[in-house]
Amino acid sequence: MENMFSLKGKIALITGASYGIGFAIAKAMAAAGAKIVFNDIKQELVDKGLASYKEEGIDAKGYVCDVTDEKAVNEFIATVEKEVGVIDILVNNAGIIKRIPMCDMTAEQFRQVIDVDLNAPFIVSKAVIPSMIKKGHGKIINICSMMSELGRETVSAYAAAKGGLKMLTKNIASEYGEFNIQCNGIGPGYIATPQTAPLRERQPDGSRHPFDSFIVAKTPAARWGEAEDLGGPAVFLASDASNFVNGHILYVDGGILAYIGKQPQ
Repeated sequence: MENMFSLKGKIALITGASYGIGFAIAKAMAAAGAKIVFNDIKQELVDKGLASYKEEGIDAKGYVCDVTDEKAVNEFIATVEKEVGVIDILVNNAGIIKRIPMCDMTAEQFRQVIDVDLNAPFIVSKAVIPSMIKKGHGKIINICSMMSELGRETVSAYAAAKGGLKMLTKNIASEYGEFNIQCNGIGPGYIATPQTAPLRERQPDGSRHPFDSFIVAKTPAARWGEAEDLGGPAVFLASDASNFVNGHILYVDGGILAYIGKQPQ
């Protein structure tokens, strides 16, 4: 059973994994034996990521690459294959969100979110699939969202992109499953990261931030998720333990999507 979850000898590319959710997933995969490769859009972010991996005792390889640029991605993947080896596991983690009411959002802002959150996973997946086919296996994990299923104020572009990413996941599974390539998604719930820290700060009177109270009340687990909560699901979807799991979105949300919410008192 232990060997089913081992990633020993596998090369895992996690996009945008200098910090946050991508970094936590990379740490878990490294602990399972994988060689970690990551990218970010700026050298300073790559350097910061390399320093963080080194602190964790992980010998990661970092590269600068804009995942929305198809030519740059193709060159990046060719470089990784030459310097590290053929990618066994791809995690499409890089993403952005713009919290803007729909009628205040420009078409350019909408396109930018779609470009990073949906077009980039298409571009990177397309770049790695041919070598996965030649190798005879491959795992692609798309970082989806609860917004792959739900809508919410101010996130029209993000929800559109993540809904599209859910269907891209299913289509990659449909199109390339016969080549022993499994493509699945992980849909994180609300995760406690530095970016969400202001939403979890206690108010001057000691009470919870209103959004913090809202999320805890909507979550059966009664807490925010931790980035580390995504490590186990990611290792499962990257390992031989999930070889007959394809086109599935695994929501790691503490039960939010299963819960209608508490009745008002």
